[in-house]
Amino acid sequence: MLTARGRPFVLRDLDSDTILATAIEAAFDSSSRRRGLLGRTEFLNGAALIIAPCSAIHTCFMRMAIDVVFVSRGGRTLKTYSSLRPWRAGFAIGAFATIELPAGTLMRSHTKRGHQVALTAS
Repeated sequence: MLTARGRPFVLRDLDSDTILATAIEAAFDSSSRRRGLLGRTEFLNGAALIIAPCSAIHTCFMRMAIDVVFVSRGGRTLKTYSSLRPWRAGFAIGAFATIELPAGTLMRSHTKRGHQVALTAS
């Protein structure tokens, strides 16, 4: 889980003033980026996996649908996928990072293209 000075980060949609995730994992090295969510059977509400750098993902061999947000280096949402099912792919030209969330998160938060997302201390 990502923390700053002992306090956990939360992932927030600044435009809708909604918390997207409170349990955030980082995949910043090549091994964790390749692994992603593979092998997991559940992805609990309130969780997020941030993969960077990353502008494309696939859900091959996954066992669940996920929501996906592609963001610029500054956190601007470039493209979203709601409930991306297994054996699909998603991409966004120019994306710096990918945020994977449990299916349904985008619908509940109203997060969409153009919104600003940010990690903030809780």
